[in-house]
Amino acid sequence: MMRSLFTGASGMAGQQFRIDVVSNNLANVNTAGFKGSSAEFSDLLYQQLRTAGGTSATGTQWPTPLQVGLGVKAVGTTIDLRSGSPIESGQPLDMMIMGEGFFRINANGQTAYTRDGTFRRDTNGSVVTNQGFLLDPPITIPADATGVTITQDGTVLVTINNDDSAQEPVGTIELVRFSNPQGLRSIGNNLFTATDATGEEIVGTPGSEGFGMILQGSYENSNVSVVDQLVQLIVSQRAFEANSKSVQTSDDMLQVAVNLKR
Repeated sequence: MMRSLFTGASGMAGQQFRIDVVSNNLANVNTAGFKGSSAEFSDLLYQQLRTAGGTSATGTQWPTPLQVGLGVKAVGTTIDLRSGSPIESGQPLDMMIMGEGFFRINANGQTAYTRDGTFRRDTNGSVVTNQGFLLDPPITIPADATGVTITQDGTVLVTINNDDSAQEPVGTIELVRFSNPQGLRSIGNNLFTATDATGEEIVGTPGSEGFGMILQGSYENSNVSVVDQLVQLIVSQRAFEANSKSVQTSDDMLQVAVNLKR
């Protein structure tokens, strides 16, 4: 019965962890470039009361083991890297990566990566995120520019004095990908940082070498499906209730056993 108490408690902790992950996904259902996560679990150690293949007291061989598991534990969170739906904004600096890749960001000296393509211009004309972090490599839009065009291969062109025939290049958008993007670490502000598990960054031009192309005037919405998350939430809630019931039942049975000795 003590095993049941431990198993049920670990099950409740596991389902609480899953609910926390689902809740974060639902909270960011409208966050630009957000990638949903899913909780991954593993069973714990097993208490071996009898091994398969052993010999019984009568000389026969046991065909199956006699073992009982000790619950579950969370072992990781997997990032859903599928693209979100495009949101057309009409803003000239909004960009969506149609395919694989991340924008590189200079977050106050720290290299970070994002799929959030809602960029703006600061007072110096530099292209920045909504938090004011610089796009890397930096791109500056001249103060007298009257229009901005971003091609599918990431070339940034500006129009001066409304003369479309005299567009000038001011920089090129670079994209980054990793051999193991699941190893990226979320740090908030729609940003990821690399870890030892991601491998070295691979830099390339949009539309080449497996990188996605740039779509100007749109940005990528969250890839979270509200319906799927609500289903997971209901399943986790029912599993939590079932595990709590098993803890209560084990406690009641233990109480009965204790009362027998009185």
